[in-house]
Amino acid sequence: MRHRFTKVMLAAALFMLLAGTATVAARSEHATAGYKIGFIYPRTGLLAAYGAEEIQGFKLGLQYATKGTMKVNGKTLDITYVDDKGDAATGVTTAKDLIGQGYKILMGTGSSGVAVQIAPLAAQNPVLYISGPAAADAITGINKYTFRAGRQTIQDVLDAKSFLGKSSGKKVVVFDQDSVFGHGNYAAVKAFFTGHNVTEISVPLTATDFTPFAQQAKNANPDLLFVAWAGTTGGAMFKTLDQQGVYNGTQVVTGLAERATWAAFGDQATKINFLSHYVSTAPDNKVNDWLKAKLRGRNQVPDLFTPDGFVQAQMLVRALQKGDYDVDKMIGALEGWRFLAPKGFQAIRPQDHAMLQPMFRVKLVSKNGRLAANVTGTASTYDTAPPIVPMKT
Repeated sequence: MRHRFTKVMLAAALFMLLAGTATVAARSEHATAGYKIGFIYPRTGLLAAYGAEEIQGFKLGLQYATKGTMKVNGKTLDITYVDDKGDAATGVTTAKDLIGQGYKILMGTGSSGVAVQIAPLAAQNPVLYISGPAAADAITGINKYTFRAGRQTIQDVLDAKSFLGKSSGKKVVVFDQDSVFGHGNYAAVKAFFTGHNVTEISVPLTATDFTPFAQQAKNANPDLLFVAWAGTTGGAMFKTLDQQGVYNGTQVVTGLAERATWAAFGDQATKINFLSHYVSTAPDNKVNDWLKAKLRGRNQVPDLFTPDGFVQAQMLVRALQKGDYDVDKMIGALEGWRFLAPKGFQAIRPQDHAMLQPMFRVKLVSKNGRLAANVTGTASTYDTAPPIVPMKT
C-alpha cells in the first residue's frame, strides 16, 4: 500500500509540475507575442523614391523610439511590408488582405490617391491607420481611426503665405498648369491668402513656348508669384521667367522637392524662393541631430520624406506603449500628443487628427559647384495650422 501511495503521489506531483510548466510556457508565449503591423507603401512605380525615403525614415525612427530594442512592451514588431505601386486598387486590395489576417494597425503610404481609399477601410473594420507622406487635405478628419504623419497641402500654402509676413493687400499671381493640380493650387491660395489680391495665369499642359505666359507674369508685376508646376517642363519654364525679367522685383515662390530634383531648376535655382516641408539643415534639435548622424555614417543625408517615416515610427511606438494593440486605446494615446520629431515639436490635433508642424523657407545657394539649402526662415505650427474640420465618422 505504501508503494502504491508513493506512486500516486509522484504521479500527482509530476502532473502538477507539467501543468505548471505549460502555464509558464503559455504566459511566456503571450509575453513575447508580436504586434502585427501592415506597412503599405510605393516600393515601385512613379513614387518609388518617396517610398524609399519613407521606409528608411520609419526603420530609423523605430530604432530611436524603441532605444534600439525594436520591441514595445517587451513584444516584437512583426511588420509586413507590401508594395502598393502607387496604385489605389492595389493598396485597397492589400489593406483588405491584411485586415482579413487580423492586422489591427495599417501604415503608409506616399500616395494621396491610395491613402484616401485605405482610410475608409480603417473605420469600417475598425483598425488604426497611420498614413505617411500623402499630402491630401481629405485625410485630415476623414474618420477617428485615421491619422497622418506628414504635412498636408494647406500647410504648404500657408508656408508660402509666410513669405509675405504680416502684410496685407499684396498682389499675388498663381502661375500654374491648366489641370486639376494647377487649379487646385489656385483655389487653395485664393482661399488662404486672406487679405491679399489673388489672380491666376494658367498655362496649357501642351505648351512648349512659355514666353507669352512669362510676359503676362511680368506685366502683372505681382509682389509674389506662386508657381504650381509638375512634370519635366519645369526647367524650361523657370528659365523663361528669368529671360522675361520676372525675378526682378517679384518674389517667385514654389515648393522644394527631394534633393535629386534641385538641379532641374537650372541656373535660375538661386533666384527662386522655396517653401519647404523639410531640409536636414533647417531643424535644430536632438532628434534631427540623431537622424543626421545615423545617415552620415552611410554617407547620406535625410531627404524630403525621411522625417515622415520617422514620425510614423514614433506614433506607432506611442500607440502601442499606451494602447497595447487595443484600437480605441491607441487612438486615445495619439490624440493630442505633442512630441519632438526631426522637424521640431509636432502635435496631433485631437479634433481632426491634423499633424501640426513647422514648415520652412529656403533659398538654394551654390557651394563648390553644388546646390545647398540655406534656410531663411521658419513658419511655426501656429502659422501653418490648417482650419479645423469636423470628424466625418
